[in-house]
Amino acid sequence: MSLVRVRLTGVAAIMLLCGGATAAGPIGFIGLMAPHAVRAFTGPDQRWVLIYSAVLAPAPLLTADVVGRAVVWPGELESGIVTAFIGAPVPW
Repeated sequence: MSLVRVRLTGVAAIMLLCGGATAAGPIGFIGLMAPHAVRAFTGPDQRWVLIYSAVLAPAPLLTADVVGRAVVWPGELESGIVTAFIGAPVPW
């Protein structure tokens, strides 16, 4: 395989994976936000960032789900809507 073909395949794979990660909408925001939030207290060491992100990333989604069920009690508010309220004020 030529180097150009490997690079083009790699770029295409990265673009598809990034697009798939961000296409999830407000719930995907949590997956993109978690490593940055974890890096604030672990530092730049990627070994710790990966471990803590895997452990702490589900917490905001679980909290959003519980809040969505408690706010509209007989019904249910989607967790994506609640996470959108969390992520909307964050400046990019």
